[in-house]
Amino acid sequence: MNFTPHTPEDIRLMLEKIGVRNVGELFDTIPAELKLQKELRLPRPLSEPEAIAELTRLAQRNTGTDQLLCFAGAGAYDHYRPAIIDTIISRPEFYTAYTPYQAEVSQGTLQAIYEFQSLICRLFEMEVANASMYDCASALGETVHMARDITGRQRVLVSSTVNPVYRQVINTYARGLNVPITIVPDQEFLTDLNFLKTQITPDTAAVIIQHPNFFGYLEPVREIASQVHNVGALLVVAVDPISLGIIQPPGTYDADIAVAEGQSLGIPLALGGPYLGILTTKKKFIRNMPGRIAARTVDLEGKTGYVLALQTREQHIRRERATSNICTNQALCALAATVYLAWFGREGIKEVARHCLARASYLAGQIANISGFTLPARHRFFKEFVVQTPLPAKDLIAIGIKQGILPGVDLGRFAPEWQNLLLIAVTEKRTRQELDILIEFFKQVRR
Repeated sequence: MNFTPHTPEDIRLMLEKIGVRNVGELFDTIPAELKLQKELRLPRPLSEPEAIAELTRLAQRNTGTDQLLCFAGAGAYDHYRPAIIDTIISRPEFYTAYTPYQAEVSQGTLQAIYEFQSLICRLFEMEVANASMYDCASALGETVHMARDITGRQRVLVSSTVNPVYRQVINTYARGLNVPITIVPDQEFLTDLNFLKTQITPDTAAVIIQHPNFFGYLEPVREIASQVHNVGALLVVAVDPISLGIIQPPGTYDADIAVAEGQSLGIPLALGGPYLGILTTKKKFIRNMPGRIAARTVDLEGKTGYVLALQTREQHIRRERATSNICTNQALCALAATVYLAWFGREGIKEVARHCLARASYLAGQIANISGFTLPARHRFFKEFVVQTPLPAKDLIAIGIKQGILPGVDLGRFAPEWQNLLLIAVTEKRTRQELDILIEFFKQVRR
């Protein structure tokens, strides 16, 4: 789209209207020592072909999953994206992330959001879902606000097996809310249940866990849920939506709030975003749920219509008491997830999940037989697991990249004592031949 700037006459009229003699007066409040005192020299403007060529050159400096055999995960995964997703979300009536306020002119967009919410509720077996959050980290942060308001308590426990990046965001939200966070340590990459039992007290608002957790392993969610609910606290769980094809969804073990990163549902890796935050809860907590909610109704003529419901929760009605201050949601990414779920269906999601589990299990079994490589935990996992390496994981990754392989994620980035731990993720895209390439690479490194 071409940009047409204001004409000199436009600028003169605007300045005259607000009573300013020139544009410089608009910036008089900025101290003189902070202003540039010389001419700003910029390169000459580029034509459209030149701009495209320059951006292409810059983009080629990145190395993507189309150039590397990818076994990295830790919250962002190289799943297959059906071509139909881009075909639908690129349609001009959908190609925006904005959720319009005017329901009468936004029926298609609102219906798409309503369908997203419905599909997510079925997948999670939870009662209500919102229109989306920014990502899983922000969704988890919002649950701290929810738990405090629902329970009237001030303390939140967070398992150390929750993604470290998510925990940073949780801490940021909690600091602004004056909610103290207690970290529950792990025991062999699972939440330490004995420590958890000693820390759950009557002033605990919520316990936040991840299942499968950051290391890929399945937490004892039913036992944790029992401990949490015995003191009247809320159980908040972050899940992998693909795993719900074969793992029991959060509604079956009485989770109070369930969130997820929706990137696996047809959203590209794209340098870390934009992604999709999924947030679900029980119906009785709906007025404490952040974000938009699309609802279906019937008008005076009996025709089905879609609206934004329960808007008194939001900041444009009463900002100080709002359940959240999210404005535009991730509607375009939510539409991509909707197309993904509708395209695969319940049986298709099961098949994708089974492929992930089978291929990850095969790879783990083979790596365990390579001299110098060990599996430090033998817990059940879904598509990710931890491997102890004979050399620092970052060095192993550097060697692998030179050979066109991204072997996993260096856990030493998160804790120095984990420098020889590699987190490996296996999706349905990885073929048996590709798994064997990684196995052979590990054998060569050991030699």
